[in-house]
Amino acid sequence: MSEPKPVRVGVLGLGFMGQTHVRAYAAAHADGAACPLVAVCDRSADRLAGRVSSEGNLESAGDSGERLFDPATLSAYDDLDAFFADESIDLVSICTPTDSHVPLATRAMDAGKHVLLEKPVALRSADVDELRAVQRSSGRLCQPAMCIRFWPGGVWRLSAGRDGRFGAWRALSIQRLGGAPGWGDGFYADESRSGGALFDLHVHDSDFVLWLLGQPDAVRAQGDASHVSTQYVYEQGPSLVQAEGGWLPGGAFPFRMRYVAAFEHATAEFDSMASAPLTLTRESQHEPVPSEAGTGYDFQARAAVEAVRRNDASGTPTLDDAYNVTRVLEAERESQTRGRAVTVTGS
Repeated sequence: MSEPKPVRVGVLGLGFMGQTHVRAYAAAHADGAACPLVAVCDRSADRLAGRVSSEGNLESAGDSGERLFDPATLSAYDDLDAFFADESIDLVSICTPTDSHVPLATRAMDAGKHVLLEKPVALRSADVDELRAVQRSSGRLCQPAMCIRFWPGGVWRLSAGRDGRFGAWRALSIQRLGGAPGWGDGFYADESRSGGALFDLHVHDSDFVLWLLGQPDAVRAQGDASHVSTQYVYEQGPSLVQAEGGWLPGGAFPFRMRYVAAFEHATAEFDSMASAPLTLTRESQHEPVPSEAGTGYDFQARAAVEAVRRNDASGTPTLDDAYNVTRVLEAERESQTRGRAVTVTGS
């Protein structure tokens, strides 16, 4: 049997998230996925030399002295035109500030590249819709980087809810908290560019809710752009669905993700800080649920590579998903402002 054709990767933006993408592709490639890193693009000479920065909120962030990559093995660009003109690139990871996502993803697809696009795609659903049109006309794939779907145990929860093994959904509670980002040269503090935690952090919660349960009929949100708590109202569905996401003051608060999914006959819990992150309680028994080693970033990268290899986005997040999530986030922001529940309009 012949070896699969390599999906050659370029990463645009080598900050905290760009470095995370590079590591994810490297891990996939080391495990046998044919996804060599062939090009990077950034303004920083240090980053283009493969030097690792210490920014970020994950354990992998930190300067241990290692090189992220060997610059002699790839093309390093500080010019966007040259990067997009590189015909050796099949798939581009775009890891730049949110307000650059739509124009850069447009340029990538116009140049014939497939795209893995960091979240949020944009702060306005109209901008996501504009990118959907580009994607359709280009024939390229554009996968929003909704890594929580790929986090170990995520697919298990989706399957458990859909196959009815524990009965119907009763409730879903999500919490995602961390210190306010101190990296990004002030980008995150500028809500007009980042959308604050509502769009940059809580977007994962809303996407996860829609992925598991579909679009809610209404949302009721409290808080502000830095810390939000939302109830998702389903006329036909679980009686309680809520999510809290926020950047907490002080900067050093440890990042934590936690989900409790209650079914008729069992309760599943995920806690990123627990020794056994995913557990199941049923019939008076509390037991760990085995899951694959790795992070959502690792499995997200592999899914993107496989989608490009097959030229088929089945099973991966789409721009249609991103559009629907952005509509929900817009409704949440309106609910915060008006102090009442807001109906979520159709896609």
